[in-house]
Amino acid sequence: MSVNTEEQGSSLDTVKLIVSLALLITGIAGFYYFETWQGEAVSLLLRVLGLLAIVGAAVFTALSTLSGKRLLGFMKDSRLEVRKMVWPTRAETLQTTLMVMVIVLVLAIFLWGVDSLLGWSVKSLLGGGS
Repeated sequence: MSVNTEEQGSSLDTVKLIVSLALLITGIAGFYYFETWQGEAVSLLLRVLGLLAIVGAAVFTALSTLSGKRLLGFMKDSRLEVRKMVWPTRAETLQTTLMVMVIVLVLAIFLWGVDSLLGWSVKSLLGGGS
């Protein structure tokens, strides 16, 4: 007998995601609020560093949920699969690119010729050609 068990997120995960979203909104609002705070312009560097710190905290909070852990697992697996791929060499890439360019050029010339021929034949049939 097989038992189908799925991990289900707790209500704490929902709270964590809401806190994460609130942190993001607060960080963005603070970035613009402190642009001219009490008549003094706060340094752009300080505002960006503060925003990055808050975004980091929000991401950390979101990744501590079940959905975040699944996302991290998916990203690790994807990275592993990309490493398994066999990438073309520089020479193969250049050859393929040149072949595509040549084929596109030949096809463009062919279509230009067909268009010119059809245009000439329609003009001739309608009596517009001199």
